[in-house]
Amino acid sequence: MNLPPSVREEVEARLGPIGALSGVGGGCINAALRLDLAGGRVFLKYSTRAPARMFAVEASGLDRLRAAAEDLRVPAVLAVRDADRDGTGWLALEWLEPARRSSPFGSRLGRGLAKMHAVRQTEWGWGEDGFIGSLPQPNDPSPGWAAFWWERRLEPQLARACAAGHQVGDPGEWQRLRSGLGEILAAGTEEGPSLLHGDLWGGNVLAAARTSGAGDGEPALVDPAAYHGHREVDLAMSELFGGFDRKFYAAYQETWPTVPGYAEVRRYVYQLYFLLVHVNLFGGAYVAQTSATLHRALAAA
Repeated sequence: MNLPPSVREEVEARLGPIGALSGVGGGCINAALRLDLAGGRVFLKYSTRAPARMFAVEASGLDRLRAAAEDLRVPAVLAVRDADRDGTGWLALEWLEPARRSSPFGSRLGRGLAKMHAVRQTEWGWGEDGFIGSLPQPNDPSPGWAAFWWERRLEPQLARACAAGHQVGDPGEWQRLRSGLGEILAAGTEEGPSLLHGDLWGGNVLAAARTSGAGDGEPALVDPAAYHGHREVDLAMSELFGGFDRKFYAAYQETWPTVPGYAEVRRYVYQLYFLLVHVNLFGGAYVAQTSATLHRALAAA
């Protein structure tokens, strides 16, 4: 796999000469490589069509997660180059050597996530707007969680989907949901903001070898869309596409139980955001699932 000459030159100026390089699978937004440098291996993601601030905001999120997630691995940021007019940007991270997931992996991940969520925040949102995949994710702070979830999450993605011609549910249904969000999301308001990964699907959790290379893989978090929100958002995303075992959920609940109403209604309200994102990223294949989830949320509200 080739690295654009301009990116190679910039990376080498920051981190040193690149020896071997090889492609890394799993990403659908950016190209990803493993670089062999004199000082060790490095993970590099880059894009020639990156929006401004995309990699810089991800780097900020990784730094915050790394500081807060004491029991989870988060790769260190080594260097970042924000995209300019030509759209080229890149992010260089500590390389996490893949390892096997042993039986305790899910339990360690669940406890570690609950402890990270327990790092409390003072406001809903983030210091700057971010991205979910390649889509903009507004993060202007809001005094209320229900207002934040509608105005910064559901409404922008719904408007984007409608503008693209997708008929996702009925406008009256969305209005009913909006009118009831204050009551539906009252538990989030009461619990207050937590530091969120923000895009916690199975592909963003890795098993990483210890520094010594010995032992089973440690849970690691990558590719965040971080902000301060209700902790159940991460849980809802983890349930949407699978990849997390029963031990993960049991350990999370043992460490910090969710309050009644999550499984019945709130998880569907939170999953609506990620489903709308998938409609906007990947097209109409997710429209029916989004509409069904909207119906389920309204039926349980």
